[in-house]
Amino acid sequence: MKKDIKLSEYRRRTASSRRIVVTAIMIALSVTGRFIPFFKPITAITVISAVYLGPITGFTVGAMSALISNFFFGQGPWTLFQMLAWGILGLIAGFMPEILKKNRIALAIYGVLSGIAFSFIMDIWSVLWYNRGFDFELYKAALITAVPYTVLYCISNLIFLLLLAKPFGDKLTRIKIKYGL
Repeated sequence: MKKDIKLSEYRRRTASSRRIVVTAIMIALSVTGRFIPFFKPITAITVISAVYLGPITGFTVGAMSALISNFFFGQGPWTLFQMLAWGILGLIAGFMPEILKKNRIALAIYGVLSGIAFSFIMDIWSVLWYNRGFDFELYKAALITAVPYTVLYCISNLIFLLLLAKPFGDKLTRIKIKYGL
């Protein structure tokens, strides 16, 4: 005997599938943006997704962007660290949406700190790969040699967040309202 689906259950399922579609689009944009030389918008798109769609979506966009884009750029043990780094940055941003939506300075600071945090996490991978164990002196050396890349990453986060947060945020807000996400 077939049960009738209650209206609330139907709405929940529909909203859930719609959220998946929007999340997939944000992941696709993020992966596509990784093909831009030197300036990568993955963190910015992850943060914007988290701020407007929640921490779980932010984590998902960050982690899946790393996994999927590495099908083009090369998979390896570092992929897990990239997934962790971008996922955590999205998760944290998702827990402070009101601050990051309303205050562009806070958003800019978060973008810069995200670049630094990403570098710190990825340099852990570098030390583990090179040394087959963690060595704090080697970690300090990795951090120091990564400074030019970290600065470039911080700048790209800052630029992309300041350029994309408002237009993407407006669209995501509209989609959220229109489709009841």
